[in-house]
Amino acid sequence: MRKLRFAVTALAATSLLALAVPALADTLVDNVDGVTIGEDGKVKRFTGLVFDEDGKVVAVLARGEARPKVDYRLDGKGRVLIPGMIDAHVHVMDIGFGALTLDLSETTSLEDALAKIKAFAQDNPGRPWILGRGWNQEKWGLGRFPTAAELDAVVADRPVWLERADNHANWGNTLAITTAGVTAKTPDPSGGKIIRDAKGAPAGVFVDNAKALVGKVVPPPRPEDRDLAFAKAQDVLLAKGVTAVADMGTSMADWGAFRRAGDSGRLQVRIMAYANSFETLELVAGPEPTGWLYDDRLRMGGIKLFLDGALGSRGAVLKAPYHDDAGAKGLPLLTPAQLRNLMSRASMDNFQSAVHAIGDAANAEVLAAIEELSESYKGDRRWRIEHAQIVDPVDLPRLGKHGVIASMQPLHQTSDRLMAEARLGPDRLVGAYPWRSVMTVGGRLAFGSDAPVEPADPFAGIAAAISRTDASGEPFGGWFPQETVSRETALAGFTSDAAFAGFAEGRFGRLVPGERADFLLVDRDPLLASPDEIRSTQVIQVWIGGVKVRGE
Repeated sequence: MRKLRFAVTALAATSLLALAVPALADTLVDNVDGVTIGEDGKVKRFTGLVFDEDGKVVAVLARGEARPKVDYRLDGKGRVLIPGMIDAHVHVMDIGFGALTLDLSETTSLEDALAKIKAFAQDNPGRPWILGRGWNQEKWGLGRFPTAAELDAVVADRPVWLERADNHANWGNTLAITTAGVTAKTPDPSGGKIIRDAKGAPAGVFVDNAKALVGKVVPPPRPEDRDLAFAKAQDVLLAKGVTAVADMGTSMADWGAFRRAGDSGRLQVRIMAYANSFETLELVAGPEPTGWLYDDRLRMGGIKLFLDGALGSRGAVLKAPYHDDAGAKGLPLLTPAQLRNLMSRASMDNFQSAVHAIGDAANAEVLAAIEELSESYKGDRRWRIEHAQIVDPVDLPRLGKHGVIASMQPLHQTSDRLMAEARLGPDRLVGAYPWRSVMTVGGRLAFGSDAPVEPADPFAGIAAAISRTDASGEPFGGWFPQETVSRETALAGFTSDAAFAGFAEGRFGRLVPGERADFLLVDRDPLLASPDEIRSTQVIQVWIGGVKVRGE
């Protein structure tokens, strides 16, 4: 029987296409250097973990504590065992499609990007559109947006449509623009901007709501394409030890892919879904949040709302004009009345609101809305602000009221530091990426990556959170180091606090009795290692619900 169990487990670990069968009986993973966030919110260390046939933790055993009789004992060989990582803000299907299409995230210049675009088009002659993502003119040092003419020089025979790294702007060639019927006479939509040339014609880049002008004619993926993208996304997430995510902006088509995976036993990563619209929310959930499906692997409990854009495309809404563009203060995507109406509509049926707000004016507006709505909607609402990147110091204390959760992404700070300095100037950086300040005023943090905007790498996120330095160690001493957080806080941000942010506490996120046995075996302790060492963490095994789904 023991041989049979190990055979089943080994088979499950080699395949991400089929959900492994649950353990047959109680199992002890012994001889480990275990770390988790306990029920009291403090770090708990242990050397043994017992879980039952349902994949739930039965006991967490300290050094020297008597071992119970179990059916199966696995030797952890002294390795570090930590909870599975939870990414509190990702775009699951975008991760998959990003991995299957043209990836420009590593390009360092416009010339480098154009060469990759040309090569991709030549290598894929059958694709009717050339699609991709990840470009960033700031990273290129371009000092402007790229143009359609520059794309035309490398691909003119097929439409090209490429998403910026922050998902808030797209770059297209002339054929893509003309196919969509966009001309100099096309007005900017509300909450969007067409970047234009000197004659007023579309220059090639479309910001925020303007993206839909061209996006509406892009051929949609087929269900089989979505299934492939989802399988790829799971692979990417599991490789970095991510066992659960909050999917921000789940569409009906996305939900269909998740359900198909669940029905066929291919759903492994746990997904807390936030709908992209009320239409999706009503069609999927109806009058209230869905129950947990597939053994706590899928739930839709809220909606994602967009209040502004991003700093990189100057769509983030600021209280004062941009330092590097005195004529711009950002692109509001909702009026104050619209924001309150949408949040109220969600709250009436006990759905959670997760509001994208990056600029200081946008963050002030969503905080004001929360304060007003909290008078009518009592109880545990867990209002979420997604990103909360730039907060006016006068507004920081408001983050500690009404149970506000700041859902933040540490890697945004390291990637955006120089760009933020250019956009805001030296005198407006206090309150930028204010992680410790959120904790100081009594707010709650949940950490994520915003993948594929940033890599879905929680260990790189932990390293950034405790150091405020990038992978090169820059800047020396950290960028506004007073906003670093402790290792314990960073670990909680990617585990227990991320679960709490999605109303999943008690189900997963901690290795305590009654919660799911989602855990990793890794090669170093994130609470003891240096930031550089944490970034180099190797995930040896991934277990979800007491079943090994990846690793040796």
